[in-house]
Amino acid sequence: MDSTNYPSGYPDTEPKRDSKNFVIGLFAVLLVGSLGYAIYSNSKHNSVEQTQQVQITKAVDEKGQLQRNFDDALVRLDSLTGSTNKLQSTLADRDKDVANMKTEIRKLLSKQHLSETEKKKAQTLINDLNQRISTMEEEVARLTQDNKTLTDDKTKLTAEKDQLTSDLSTTTAAKEELDKKVDIASTFNATNIMITPVRVKKNGEAVETSRARRVDELKVSFDVSNRIATNGQADVYVSVTGPDGKVISMPENGSGTFTTREEGDKVYTSKVPVEFEAGKVKPVEFVWKQESGFQKGTYDIQIYHNGFKIGEATRSLK
Repeated sequence: MDSTNYPSGYPDTEPKRDSKNFVIGLFAVLLVGSLGYAIYSNSKHNSVEQTQQVQITKAVDEKGQLQRNFDDALVRLDSLTGSTNKLQSTLADRDKDVANMKTEIRKLLSKQHLSETEKKKAQTLINDLNQRISTMEEEVARLTQDNKTLTDDKTKLTAEKDQLTSDLSTTTAAKEELDKKVDIASTFNATNIMITPVRVKKNGEAVETSRARRVDELKVSFDVSNRIATNGQADVYVSVTGPDGKVISMPENGSGTFTTREEGDKVYTSKVPVEFEAGKVKPVEFVWKQESGFQKGTYDIQIYHNGFKIGEATRSLK
């Protein structure tokens, strides 16, 4: 093998191949680095987007929860508005404050995005509103109970009033019935009824006669008595029926009409006042005169007191 200091006739190609490989490797490294960076950058971007999405979702959820809390409070408030008339005055005193709170809460919740400070303020206002509503609910419960108590008391008093009215009606009816019985029981009893035809002589002496043409007057006498009648003056009605079947009536001598309880209106010949004292027998005398004289036949005498016929007697004249 010859050795010489001169270069050979073929060029040396090794350095060029190494340079090419270096360039290729550098490009490969750069490409891998670019891909890695791109992947990293994309991954970071996705992470940021996910974080932002989570934050947005959280913010939306928080705002939605605030809105729901506010809506729930409004529902509670609306349910109280018509509870009782008395509560209306209570609500009226607080309407201004409540209205201001509602306006402020709505203003905050109308924003698309709320800061943490605004969220806390909105939550504080909603809590305060709910507290006021809770106080109102307690008042409604108390007023409802008071109203129930008043209703129960009214029902009880109404029942007692109805019972008293019923008792009073019963008592009144019983009293009226008793008064009626007492009234009837206080009617006089007439006894010892006597009819005496009398002739009056020129000297004033009165003698009994049975002949009609000689009779100047009819003297009727009887006794009245009653244990429970009221003391004082009472009227006794005497009805004299002549032989013709007609009641003798002379208005100029005090005749008239009175009402009986069983026979309706009846003509009386004379009304005789009697000073009565309970428990004692009172003698009564009635004298009837008539200028036309007396007819032959039977005279019927009926005596009435308190609307009842208490006695009757007859006397015939020849």
